[in-house]
Amino acid sequence: MFLKSFGHAFLHALKNLLPIVAVVLFFQLIILQQMPDNSLNMAFGLLIVAFGVALFLQGLDLSIFPVGKSLSNQFARKGSIPILLTFGFALGFSAVVAEPALIAVANQAMEISEGRVDALTLRILVAISVGLVIALGVFRIIFGHAIHWYMIIGYILVVLVTFFAPEEIVGLAYDSGGVTTNIVTVPLIAALGIGLASSIKGRNPLIDGFGLVALAVMVPMISVQLYGIVVYSLTAETQAVFQAVTQQATQHALVTALLDLLTMFRDVLPIIITILFFQYIILKRPLSNPPKIAFGFLLVIIGLYAFVVGLKIGLFPIGYSMAEQLINLNRFGFIYLFAFMIGFATTMAEPALIAVGQQAEEASGGRIKGNAIRLMVALGVAVGITIGVFRLITGGSIHYFIIGGYTLVILLTIISPKYITALAFDLGGVTTSEVTVPLVTALGIGLATHIEGRNVLIDGFGLIAFASIFPIVSVMCYAIVADLLTKFNKVES
Repeated sequence: MFLKSFGHAFLHALKNLLPIVAVVLFFQLIILQQMPDNSLNMAFGLLIVAFGVALFLQGLDLSIFPVGKSLSNQFARKGSIPILLTFGFALGFSAVVAEPALIAVANQAMEISEGRVDALTLRILVAISVGLVIALGVFRIIFGHAIHWYMIIGYILVVLVTFFAPEEIVGLAYDSGGVTTNIVTVPLIAALGIGLASSIKGRNPLIDGFGLVALAVMVPMISVQLYGIVVYSLTAETQAVFQAVTQQATQHALVTALLDLLTMFRDVLPIIITILFFQYIILKRPLSNPPKIAFGFLLVIIGLYAFVVGLKIGLFPIGYSMAEQLINLNRFGFIYLFAFMIGFATTMAEPALIAVGQQAEEASGGRIKGNAIRLMVALGVAVGITIGVFRLITGGSIHYFIIGGYTLVILLTIISPKYITALAFDLGGVTTSEVTVPLVTALGIGLATHIEGRNVLIDGFGLIAFASIFPIVSVMCYAIVADLLTKFNKVES
């Protein structure tokens, strides 16, 4: 039974990699008419990524998902506001600390900043931010507050902080917000929100149940920029001490591998502690099947380790290699085309987006079409990544692009139908998958490395941010146009 289920998960993971492989092969064979020297290593790395994702998903299905959903339902029935808020914080924190995409981005940031940005500090800061904001989102659902006021005020704060943040941290901060909601967090957070909205009288699952994912994307953008203000104001002497403390070096490959595996266990440990604490201390109930759940957590740890190893061998080199080859071709139009195709193809295959689209169609009674939502989101991601690449190539300040993007989002939030607001912001957070993020991040860093006059830390990050902004714009525009057409048809009839 397990092997059959794992086989399906492995094939599913390979299917999600196919759009990337198809786009890369198209460019290599048709446009560039050459293959990179390390193509076999990259292919092997992609297989390891698929293997790791399959193990990781199997582990989630056996452990974190059923226990997390069970806890959410039990606390919703219990109805204690302090316990619900505490559980929301713990769930948000523990899930984000173990987020594979965040681990990848944080490690890249530490490497490029030469230790100035500490990977573990960054991840803990983002996890605390998400924990606090999930608690705030639970509070909003309980008391029935309109989501659009939270989002408008929140993004005004984001824009204000961006004015004062050092340029080295802005792209990373927005990327950190974009990668917090992914393979671990989306199912747990979405289940908590929809479960609460369904169990509280007077709440609408579509209007009130969605929105937690959107909040989880927004707040890390603020906290990471504040972290950057502090880090980049340190003196050279203090920074040297900081780097000496945070940088760790190991000589032996086996020791490094074992340490990496222990790191994966450390990443998942907060989720284990959260579940055990709330299950045994707060609810005072035993787990239904401890051996099965323990086996699931073991699969999560091994899968996460394999995923990270596969990234280093496969996806990161693909991003760097494509960036270098396309720059050498000296035809920027092909770079824009590659960015657009990668964004569109990978988003259309994104499992979380398919699931959320189906949930939205059911919750709206058919007013929102799941396939139309997927198309609009994929188009938004494709356009967003293309605009991000344009900014990188032309050397424009990310401040103006980001501020302009979120100003547009705020304006659309005011005029768009209220039923779409929470869903649109959530869709901006589920578009960046565990496969897409490392590739797009590597593409940005590769372009910044090979374009003269670009700073890798300042210009290399930020593509994920654009991939999160423009789906919100495209979905809100879709809802506005759909509403106008409905009103026009009523007048005509």
